[in-house]
Amino acid sequence: MVVTAELPSNSRAPTTTLQGWRSFVTSVAPTIELPDPAELAAMVASEREHYDEQRISYHSELVIVETSTVRQITNQGRLLMMLNQREISARRGMVVSGPWASGKTTAIKLLGKTHELLIKRKYPDQDRIPVVYITTPPKGSPRKLASEFANFLGLPQRPRQNVTDIADAVCQVLTNAGTDLVIVDEIHNLNLATSAGEDMSDHLKYFTEHMPATFVYAGINVENSGLFTGLRGRQISARSVLMTTGPFPLTEEWDALVATLENGLRLHDHAPNTLTVQAQYLHHRTGGSISSLSHLIRQAAIMAILTGTEKIDRGLLGTINLDHAAETVSPRPRKS
Repeated sequence: MVVTAELPSNSRAPTTTLQGWRSFVTSVAPTIELPDPAELAAMVASEREHYDEQRISYHSELVIVETSTVRQITNQGRLLMMLNQREISARRGMVVSGPWASGKTTAIKLLGKTHELLIKRKYPDQDRIPVVYITTPPKGSPRKLASEFANFLGLPQRPRQNVTDIADAVCQVLTNAGTDLVIVDEIHNLNLATSAGEDMSDHLKYFTEHMPATFVYAGINVENSGLFTGLRGRQISARSVLMTTGPFPLTEEWDALVATLENGLRLHDHAPNTLTVQAQYLHHRTGGSISSLSHLIRQAAIMAILTGTEKIDRGLLGTINLDHAAETVSPRPRKS
């Protein structure tokens, strides 16, 4: 058995903290090579148990599939950062919108990771914070939004501290740290139809004007959620490129996505291309959702290890419970 990268810990700091984000950026996907049959047969019970635990951990993450949508979002984000280099105000941003579990967060996080690794290669001796990743607080307020930035940086906050003081401290730290990309996820939580949402939008605009960074937002169907309506919405719309995510059609790219995930499997009795020839069935089961596809294959792989079958076939796939959204689109036949 060969493990070429340390398997991830079961406990990870959230990427909404600087520690967690840096851990995500520097993480390397683990790889495991299957031992030959003789070496596998020679394992005592404790060794086999440890080996299977490692494979379960490996399959819980498997591989991150870089889709055409991820590449388009990454390329557009990098172009905007180049465009904004010498802008003093009115910098262009990007809004990533799509339905639930359509790869929005994966895409924007990979954009952030790509950019931060590039900056670290260019400035290896500088202690910079190239990227900030926060989520929009539900039922938020300007103070909650400012606190998200402060919490990412680990800045101390006093209970009675003025929200402007928090925001100014955040902007000063991030400007000094060379931050040039701010990612704000769950932007659909910002409801411009409420006074609280309007206040938070104004405060987010304050950050964009006091920080020399490109802002990237992501949320669920934001073009239909009111984010672009009204005076404030029109301001966001006029300064943002809209990128959309969604289900994948049954094309060669879908076949390639299935093949990529199948090639990452580490099961002893799984026949090559078993899943590839089931691409149409997998598309039907998942509704073309890459998130649901990953869930289905990863859970099936873990089940194959736990049950000792060491392979994924149509029968096993049919027993896997998927997310409710996928099961609603394509419900499985009820068992009699």
